[in-house]
Amino acid sequence: MAKAASDYTDILIRKGILSAEQLDEARNLSLGQGLKLQDALSKLNYASATEVMQAIAEFSGMQFIDLNNVEIPKSVIELVPESVARENLILPLSLEGTVLKIITSDPSNYDTLQKLQFILNKDIQPVLAIQEQITDAINRNYGQSETESMDSMLAEFTGTQIDSTQIDSTTNLADAGNSEAPVVKLINLIIQEAVQLRASDIHIEPFGDRVRIRYRIDGNLIERDAAPRRLLSALLARIKVMGSIDISEKRRPQDGRIKMTIQNKHYDLRVSMLPTVHGQSAVMRILDRANIMVGIRDLGFGEEDYLRFQNIIKRPNGIFLVTGPTGSGKTTTLYAALNELNRPDRKIITSEDPVEYYLPGINQVEVKHNIGLNFGRIIRAMLRQAPNIILVGEIRDKETAEIAVQASLTGHLVFSTLHTNDAPSAVTRLVDIGVAPFLIASSVIAIMAQRLVRVNCVKCREPIMPEEDHLRAAGVTPEMITKATFMKGRGCNHCRQSGYRGRIGIYEMMRMTGQLRELTFAQAPAQELRRKARAGGMRTLLEDGIQKAIKGNTTLEEVLSTCHAEMIGAD
Repeated sequence: MAKAASDYTDILIRKGILSAEQLDEARNLSLGQGLKLQDALSKLNYASATEVMQAIAEFSGMQFIDLNNVEIPKSVIELVPESVARENLILPLSLEGTVLKIITSDPSNYDTLQKLQFILNKDIQPVLAIQEQITDAINRNYGQSETESMDSMLAEFTGTQIDSTQIDSTTNLADAGNSEAPVVKLINLIIQEAVQLRASDIHIEPFGDRVRIRYRIDGNLIERDAAPRRLLSALLARIKVMGSIDISEKRRPQDGRIKMTIQNKHYDLRVSMLPTVHGQSAVMRILDRANIMVGIRDLGFGEEDYLRFQNIIKRPNGIFLVTGPTGSGKTTTLYAALNELNRPDRKIITSEDPVEYYLPGINQVEVKHNIGLNFGRIIRAMLRQAPNIILVGEIRDKETAEIAVQASLTGHLVFSTLHTNDAPSAVTRLVDIGVAPFLIASSVIAIMAQRLVRVNCVKCREPIMPEEDHLRAAGVTPEMITKATFMKGRGCNHCRQSGYRGRIGIYEMMRMTGQLRELTFAQAPAQELRRKARAGGMRTLLEDGIQKAIKGNTTLEEVLSTCHAEMIGAD
């Protein structure tokens, strides 16, 4: 007979999740830093939040629930006021007769549960869930509290005249933590809302009669309520103070960086200011450090392309180029490769403009044009540092391209990006820049084009048959339709009624074979390179996208809007 657990940690040890030594270390950390033991276990990565909460539930004899897969009826949500739910971090789950199930992350939260029992005149039965999931579920079911605050604040600004000179003063804006200035609160709320909506960018754009605020979510711009035109100078001044940008300069483009902590997560915001006819336009790129620690498996490769990619990045030397327009995920792909290769026995140096994410264990250098520190100069200097692997942010000119080629020929593995529409075009682009064809043929080991397409929402996707026009444009045959599982999201709270949530990559991987090298040396056109690469097994962007649509990951409509139909085969 199994010995009864005296603590939930005994259950973790019994299941082999935790060792006695790890438990002692976590206890010491919790005492030293004033953390809960469960938080210390998660911080040390000895047990996940889910594993800890499941053990607590088992020890307490309570039900554990994963809130990611639960839809709570609106009638049940209305039983508990929003203020009570947010203040006590609880959520109603279901009502069965007179028994109301309440979700909490703290099994010892008896006082709150007793108060609820008295207020609602119901028998309360606690159910355990992870704290982060409870917060997300509260926001999902009651609406974003920050959103509502932002709405009311914008309404307040629109309805009342505020002394802009007072708001605009640098002294009022200098301290984000303590300042009660309305604009300080508004900018903080804009950033918080954008983070919660998973936005990649915040756009603040001035026009003649208003200031337009937009978020880019999964690649699409969503317009927010406009702010009054008279708030522009105050909003920009606040952003500039946060990003350490010169407030007095309004005629030239400016760049800055903001560091923020939102819900215990660290974010970097890259700020760009551009003078327009109606005043300065600001764009803040939100960089979530957690997003960049993505594995190669998570990028969305098909099995063949995954194996090819793994083989390419493990080559000792040569150039690997990733191509695509701005915002197509090139940086994420290259960082995933660097994360895979980042080991103590390898030296990796990057040259970036600018450094977007800080990677532990990798030497990152930022381009600074004002002091002449360009890509070419950095690469020359980094070669003297004896690296194994080099990342060049972008090949823009002949000098950078030639130095990258020389680096690859002298035994270095070089990663870089180019702005071209597809993989074969990268070869002709390098020739246009001025690189000799024989150097391209001997140094480039592979070129990969990529795009991002939106993924069907897992909560509301359902089988559909695409429109005839889409099937024809994508070249989907009747035989393919019989094996396909076409899906599309109908729209729900999880995806904000869009039917899509998140994005995945589609890829075109061209490995340089002997035949392709000969064609490159002979300066063959991109169409000829494409034909030969496809004959050798390369799948085009459109074909890869169609495969993902057939599997139900995305829709044909989304793939066709991202890739031109003629890409399927210029034979």
